[in-house]
Amino acid sequence: SESYPDTFVGGMAELYNAAGIMRLENGTYFTGGVQVAFGKETMKYRTKAGDGGDYSADLLAPIPNFAMIKKQDDRAFFWTFGGIAGGGDLEYKDGVAGIKVLEDALAFVGAKDKGSWAEGENMYAQTTIGTAWNINNKLSMSAAGRVVYGWRNLDAKLNATLGGKIPLTAEMESERTAWGFGGQIGLNYAANDTWNFAMRYDTKIKMEFEADTTEKVVKGLPVLAGLPNLNGLGFNTFFPQYKDGAKHRRDLPAILALGASQKVTDRWTMFYGANYYFNESAKIDKDVVYTNITKPGKTETGMEYDNGWEISVGTEYWLNNKWAILGGVNYADTGAPKDSYSDVEFALNSFLIGMGVKYRPDEDTEWVVSTSHYFYESTDGNFAEKYKGANSQKYDKNISSIGFSYTKKF
Repeated sequence: SESYPDTFVGGMAELYNAAGIMRLENGTYFTGGVQVAFGKETMKYRTKAGDGGDYSADLLAPIPNFAMIKKQDDRAFFWTFGGIAGGGDLEYKDGVAGIKVLEDALAFVGAKDKGSWAEGENMYAQTTIGTAWNINNKLSMSAAGRVVYGWRNLDAKLNATLGGKIPLTAEMESERTAWGFGGQIGLNYAANDTWNFAMRYDTKIKMEFEADTTEKVVKGLPVLAGLPNLNGLGFNTFFPQYKDGAKHRRDLPAILALGASQKVTDRWTMFYGANYYFNESAKIDKDVVYTNITKPGKTETGMEYDNGWEISVGTEYWLNNKWAILGGVNYADTGAPKDSYSDVEFALNSFLIGMGVKYRPDEDTEWVVSTSHYFYESTDGNFAEKYKGANSQKYDKNISSIGFSYTKKF
């Protein structure tokens, strides 16, 4: 009979179940991989006059990950580097819904968009160093420290007119950056030859972003009796966290991750997972004060996020002693309220379907190629509630990804 490999706990296990690397054979392991996400993110808004439509940006975001493991008897050490959060770079060449809504919000002065645009990027890179050890022949534990660097950029230009002839222009080039530090602990329990259970807790990572911004605001407009003074209007009016010198906390929340694997047969293994995100205890731009241009003197504070969660089921089936097929599904509830959706970001709930193949040319080498597609729950925003005279906007995404990884034991 053929001999089928055990689930290779190496791979990217040090990212998801670091304590589980104690189930590896002694040796040094290297993993390198990249996930390339591609697709569109779309905002829809139609003005009261019937103008407008879809405002889309193409997404192409490669996210590399690397890891090293050194395992010897009852102790192991690991290091990882790669992306931990973020949404890549998005350029809305035909404008965004937040600019188009000005035609309705400022209809009383005859505002008309003449070709505005925006480009945004947000990414978080991390490196983690930790150790794992056996408590006994079934239970193992891990502990690690993590450093995170995040950047959130926004470049935008407003090109509009008032009354068909008076120019209404503003520009912004802004970069928000922050460092953060956190910890991680994990447990792994190998109950028997069939079941393995794991738990991981990532601490909250406090990150205070500071904006470095160059901006041109609206100026030179005539001030007419009975009409608001729009001089000084700029992108910082709508996104004050990007104003030059602004400092605001935007933490990465603590995460509790639970998982299990079930070896159904020699060929077939099932995987089950659940993550819980403690968004409510993290500060996510909570102290930002927004100005409502249609309600002079009225300000609004940052929104509250609900806790988020996700569940997943995966499978691995060995066709022979070299090739396996992979599959899985995942549902994610981000906990982001619709008040948080904007031109800068919109974290929609999603359902993922993924599949892949694994190739083992020998017992010390592994290649994985995978693909997945995200089905997002399109959601209305709050323009109609927030801005007098405006319609509601709708947010949607259509994103897929391809992943490659290589693992080598030395």
